[in-house]
Amino acid sequence: MNAPPPNLRDALAAALALQPVGEPAGNASVARGTLDGRPVRAALVENRTASGALGVAEAEKLAALFRVAGRERSPLVLFLDSAGAKVSEGLDALGAFRHLFRAGLDAVLAGAPIAAVLGRNCFGGSSMLAHLARHRLLSPGTRLGMSGPAVIAAASGLDPLDPMLRAMADAAMSPAARASSNAANTVWTPGSDLAPWLREALAPRPDPLQDLRERHAALLARLASPLPAPGWENVRRKDLERMYPEGYEARESGGLLEGQGRAGGSNETILGLMADIPVGAERAWRFADFVWRLEGPARLRVLLDCASHAPRIEEERLVLSEFIVDMSAALAAAARRGVRVRLVVTGKAGGGVYVALAAPAAHVASVHGADIQVLPGAAVAAILGASRETLPSFDSYRASGVADEELKLGLVP
Repeated sequence: MNAPPPNLRDALAAALALQPVGEPAGNASVARGTLDGRPVRAALVENRTASGALGVAEAEKLAALFRVAGRERSPLVLFLDSAGAKVSEGLDALGAFRHLFRAGLDAVLAGAPIAAVLGRNCFGGSSMLAHLARHRLLSPGTRLGMSGPAVIAAASGLDPLDPMLRAMADAAMSPAARASSNAANTVWTPGSDLAPWLREALAPRPDPLQDLRERHAALLARLASPLPAPGWENVRRKDLERMYPEGYEARESGGLLEGQGRAGGSNETILGLMADIPVGAERAWRFADFVWRLEGPARLRVLLDCASHAPRIEEERLVLSEFIVDMSAALAAAARRGVRVRLVVTGKAGGGVYVALAAPAAHVASVHGADIQVLPGAAVAAILGASRETLPSFDSYRASGVADEELKLGLVP
């Protein structure tokens, strides 16, 4: 009698009879398999080097696979054992991930059934990829979160090896906690047959847009009930005055800005994550809810001045990754309905929040002097042991693909 596969990655390979396609690209490889005689594509992100981090090579390989799955509407399984973006590659990794996530959103909206199978670590951008899937299968030791323990510690000024911090972070991100937060998360029992789970997870869905709407509605139940009413205050900003010489109205509450502006004889909706307040689950949900209620055709200019998501354990208990992906899904769905989405980085931007807003945008501009990076300096220093010393030029932003245009306000059409 054959012994059961020793881990979830091997169990997946056996269940689908996976055969490699082409050569690996760093930590990423692709494969083909079958389920009940039906072809299935697979992407495998494994911890070969740098904790399975995703850099340019990995992102390009995965994006190509997403595009194929979207065109074919073919089932796709993602195996993810990755700490997220390859910070050592800096802006190049961030720009590549922007285009990777766009390909993933397009595949979801095209109706490709996507399932995620998770190894030991699934943090940052990898956790965002996992939440493109309708179902996730977790290993008994999986840690799934927007922020890993090292990033949480850096943001809190704590020692990442502090046993109490690690225990709290591990408990918040544990497979049991994730399974209790969302019925779409299942914990694998070693040795069990994966075929029944795969059949359900890869079943075709007739209306992917409705699925995304339902996911958004379900997230509200995790927040405070009733959700506090926003404390809106009317605002005047020099950047808005220059963007909208024909006039604008805007209001802000807790770092969420919304309004209407007029330029070039046309009106457009304004929505922003501002005030450099890290984005938590509640603000992300409010942002997405605003977008879900937009009707097309329309013009939406998204403004971003926010260095990161909120790297806090209490946000991880809510599964912050799902809320970040919800913002991105709402923008991608709006674009599909005819809303023209443009992003303007007015100040600081980076990490998953940048990717979530930039990936579905038709155009990304950065205001002269904007500060875009993979992660905030403290998090980069925690990972690499050194932080960036100078602000990149716009030429670096354009070459890496994180921005398409530089705006020198006062010259904005």
